[in-house]
Amino acid sequence: MQIIVQIVLILAVVLVSLALMRGGSNARHLAIRRILLVLFALVAAFSVFFPSILTSVANVFGIGRGTDLVLYALIVTFLVFMATTYQRFRGLETSLTLLSRRIALDEAVRPWEEKD
Repeated sequence: MQIIVQIVLILAVVLVSLALMRGGSNARHLAIRRILLVLFALVAAFSVFFPSILTSVANVFGIGRGTDLVLYALIVTFLVFMATTYQRFRGLETSLTLLSRRIALDEAVRPWEEKD
C-alpha cells in the first residue's frame, strides 16, 4: 500500500507542476487557489480537534502516523508554492525588462532633435 501512496504523491507533484507551468494567473487559477486554501484551512482545523482521525486517515493510505501524512502534504504544498513563486518572479522580471527598455528608449538622446 505504501508504494501506491508514493506513486500518488509523485503524480500529484508532477500534475500540479504541469498545471502551474501551463498558464498565467487568470480568474480560474485564482478560484482554484482560493478553494484549495479554504479546503486546507478546514482540514487543518479538523485535524487539530480530531488528531486520531487524521492518524486513521493516514493508516488507510498505508502511512504510519498522521504527522507523516501532514509532512507529505506540506512537501507537495511547498513545491506548489515554489512553482507559483517562480512563475510570478518570471512575470515580474519580464515586465521590468520591458519597462526598462521603454524608459531607455524614451530618455535616449536623439541627435536629430534640437537641444533646449
